[in-house]
Order: sequence, then C-alpha cells, then structure tokens
Amino acid sequence: MGGEKKATAERLAAYSDAVFAVIVTIMVLELEAPDRPSFSALVPLWPTAISYAVSYLFIAVIWINHHHLMRLADQPTLGLIWINFAHLFLVSLLPFATSWIARTGLASAPMVFYAGLFVCIDTAYNVFERQVLATAVHLPERPRRLARRRSLVVLAVFLAAALVALVAPRIGFALICGGLMLHLRPEASR
Repeated sequence: MGGEKKATAERLAAYSDAVFAVIVTIMVLELEAPDRPSFSALVPLWPTAISYAVSYLFIAVIWINHHHLMRLADQPTLGLIWINFAHLFLVSLLPFATSWIARTGLASAPMVFYAGLFVCIDTAYNVFERQVLATAVHLPERPRRLARRRSLVVLAVFLAAALVALVAPRIGFALICGGLMLHLRPEASR
C-alpha cells in the first residue's frame, strides 16, 4: 500500500509539473520580436520583458515551493487534489494577465488584475500548503510555523500590491517583486 500512496503523490506532482510547463510555453509564445533589426527596437518592449521576467519568476517560485511541498505529501486527499487543480487553474491565467500588463505599459486596471491574480494564486497555494503541512508527520514545528508565517506575509504583500496598483501601478508591481523574493526559498523543506 505504501508504494501506491507514493505513486499517487508522484502522479499529482507529475501532472502539476506538466501544467506548469505548458503555462510557461504559452507565456513565451506571447513574446513578439520587433520588426526592426536594431537593439533600439527592443527599448519600447521593456514592459513585455519585465512582465515576462516577473511572471516567469513567479511560476518558478510556485513550482519550487510546490515541488518541496509534494515531497512532504504522503497520501493526497481528494481535497488536496481539488485545491491543486484550483491552484493550477489560477496559475493558467498568468499568461493572459502578463500579456495585458505588457501591452498596456503596466497601466492601473491591468496591474490591479495582475496583482489580484497573484492574491488568488497565493490564496490557493496557502490552502494547499496548509493541507500538506497538516499531514506532514515528519516535519518539525518550527519549519511548519515559518512556512505558514511567510505565506501569510506574502499574501498580505500581494493584497497591498493590488490596492496600491489602483493609484500607483508601478509601485504595485514593485511590491509584487518584493513578495516574490520572500518565496524564493521554501522554508518547509528545511
């Protein structure tokens, strides 16, 4: 029975990995090269480059943290599987939001949507993380507490970014970048 339990967790991780790969592929297909053969033609594309880089970093952060959490998952429950699907659905909206902020030069409404999407994705991640950590029997209390605290702080930063983006979209974008920095290292795996 132990091998079957592990296979279920591995299948969930493998499926999630495939979805993350497809999302990154879709996002990169949105990038369009300039028509002119000069480096100066790249300058107007700065919103595209920076939004792509931040979204790519977000997907990398999500994947790394998801990977570390899945190592702690013993037997995924039906609830965990469904929250994983909800999380992946929200992540799948990232190429659309990235394209919108890039095409509008980080304008307010698209940036609010982008930051709001980060809030939704991170909320789903928090539920996912809570469920995995609740069943992770071999994880000491301190890393568990650190992971929960960090996740709540990042969620608050993303929420603040969505609110700030209403009046100062570039500051909202900077807050998103700051929130991502807090998620670079998965605390629960230490």
